[in-house]
Amino acid sequence: MLARAERYFEFSRLGTTWRTEILAGLTTFITMAYIVFVNPAILSKTGMPIAAVTAATCLCAGLGSILMGVIARYPIALAPGMGLNAYFTYTVCLKMHIPWQTALGAVFLSGVIFLLLTLGGIRQLLVEAIPRELHAAVAGGVGLFIAFIGLTEAGIIVKDPNTAVTLGNLKSPDTALALFGLLLIALLQIFRVRASILIGIMGTMLTGFVIGRVHWTPTHYRLSGITATAFKLDIRGALHVGAFEIIFVFLFVDLFDNIGTLVAVSKKAGLITEDARIPRLSRIFFADATATIAGSLAGTSTVCSYIESSAGVAAGGRSGVPAIVTGLCFLVSLFLAPLVGAIPSSATAPALIIVGALMLGSISEIEWTDPLIAFPAFLTLVMIPLTYSIASGLGMGIASYALLRLLSGRAKRKEWLLYLLAAMFILRFVYLGTS
Repeated sequence: MLARAERYFEFSRLGTTWRTEILAGLTTFITMAYIVFVNPAILSKTGMPIAAVTAATCLCAGLGSILMGVIARYPIALAPGMGLNAYFTYTVCLKMHIPWQTALGAVFLSGVIFLLLTLGGIRQLLVEAIPRELHAAVAGGVGLFIAFIGLTEAGIIVKDPNTAVTLGNLKSPDTALALFGLLLIALLQIFRVRASILIGIMGTMLTGFVIGRVHWTPTHYRLSGITATAFKLDIRGALHVGAFEIIFVFLFVDLFDNIGTLVAVSKKAGLITEDARIPRLSRIFFADATATIAGSLAGTSTVCSYIESSAGVAAGGRSGVPAIVTGLCFLVSLFLAPLVGAIPSSATAPALIIVGALMLGSISEIEWTDPLIAFPAFLTLVMIPLTYSIASGLGMGIASYALLRLLSGRAKRKEWLLYLLAAMFILRFVYLGTS
């Protein structure tokens, strides 16, 4: 049985083992377990019962990740997307005064459109239209992005009204604990300990318990609470003319955030072929679209691939097993959700910083001496973390690359989809600038 599974997941070709893959899955789960609490906290502001959203979050993250691992065989975990859940809550429900049931209907319809685009091969064509010269820039930009997230969660970088950001209070106990975790993981990496990230997270958490910096308060939670949101979506209401814009935003942001995450994680894992193709791409998108549809039925916002999967890849994950392990952990969280809250951000933030640093190695592949490549790559690299959006950074890179090729007379007819994609991004930026 195990030998058959090893052949299916191509352990021999990928040079991996069960121990490495399982540890990678646990690492990914620990770095993204915060979503079990953050997503319900955001969506509950719409009036959705927090217990129901907690159960829906665990369920769709578990099923989506397992589906990704089994069908697509990639170490990419899925869960309700940060940013899209905020758009769902603050823009759609609170600002536009649309009931959460109707918003869930819009998520469902966007998932169906995702699925149709996947079956029609459209999403695959969009990925292939992205210049291979930008692949390394996307991976590096995402690395800076997740490192920046880790630095802010650790309190090492904080907001400043004059300079946007500045150095935080390093004497703060939680920040000092995060710095300890950062040093611990870095040392384990130097000594080439395969489970360095997972050991570092757990070691930091245990240290926090000892010094009294890890606080955990059990919360009231029942699995049966999911009935308050399950199948409560209003599809007919979402078909109203006023909801078309909402469906488009769910569709557009999720599509290009997923593409950016997919390229970055695949690049880091060495899964992109020499001709810049990503194997089993249609299966990846099928898992993503199916998880979004399931999430809307259960009662949560758009489900997408998580860049925290890079932590599992950095821990050695290469096959679909890490995604399956992460999914199983989310399903277990259905029954133990309050316990997951014991993992503090001061323990997971160092892992994000380390993973971000490791992902920056890809920028050495960029031809910095060629302005046609260097400028779009630079924009992609810096705009992803500075705009806090993979889609926006990717859009800046594609739009500038296409414009430079057009204006320098290097455009080719066979690249028509690239220019169409660039036009879509430019229109998006104009819309954002006037809204």
